[in-house]
Amino acid sequence: MDRHASPTLEPTSFVAACAECGTVSRDRQYVRILGRHICEHCLLDSRKRLGGLENGPYEMFVESLAEALDLRERETGLHSKRVATHTLLLAAHHYKRVNDLREVYWGSLLHDIGKIGVPDAVLLKPGRLSDEEWHIMREHPRNGHRILHNLPFLSMAADIVLCHEERFDGSGYPAGLKGEEIPLAARLFAVIDTLDAMTFDRPYRKALSFDTAKAEILRMAGSQFDPKAVDTFLREETALREMAAMEFTPGKIAPRDDGLPLEHNVPAPV
Repeated sequence: MDRHASPTLEPTSFVAACAECGTVSRDRQYVRILGRHICEHCLLDSRKRLGGLENGPYEMFVESLAEALDLRERETGLHSKRVATHTLLLAAHHYKRVNDLREVYWGSLLHDIGKIGVPDAVLLKPGRLSDEEWHIMREHPRNGHRILHNLPFLSMAADIVLCHEERFDGSGYPAGLKGEEIPLAARLFAVIDTLDAMTFDRPYRKALSFDTAKAEILRMAGSQFDPKAVDTFLREETALREMAAMEFTPGKIAPRDDGLPLEHNVPAPV
């Protein structure tokens, strides 16, 4: 064999190791950014650092709690951390204090903590909810707020949990808040949560394309979403497209990529 021949391309059935941490797992999602194969964990951690947040012990504990909630609800990948990290990207355009950004992150991370009080028969029901079941489900923002509101260092986070199901036109719940009555961080979160819901697999349907989700978000600006939040979403479109491109790639193990640290490949907030 010619030792100077061009290397054979990896078959699509191979799972490459993460270029950052070296992990190979069929339980992780991966994405290729600027030619490097990156796992979901490393991508999210790198983007969290861009927001000025590090992996302290308390933060790691809360992330583990959120991951447990995701497992119960059978979410795809690291749903809660994914929406928290990308809400943080949007929030960096509007907040400058690291403590504020940390609260945005924690509130987004724990947005569904109130669902801990929703019975499995309601939370995991495959069909349409009855009126009584829907009433139980609609209480989860208030239940989550009750869990967090006595912690003074999480007051903004508690407000995100309370208001994350509100809509800009007042048609949301639990209070039917409208416009700027809804905290800005919750308005930013609403865009990211919808994007994530549309572009990742759900038990009831397969993921839609980023462009389909983008068109729907633009269509709903001024009704479901704050136009200011949608404008910020567009400013981070490149990073959000990369998020939506993550997927599980079952197959054989391929060698680890080489390259620069991940932060060199992730665009910083404008």
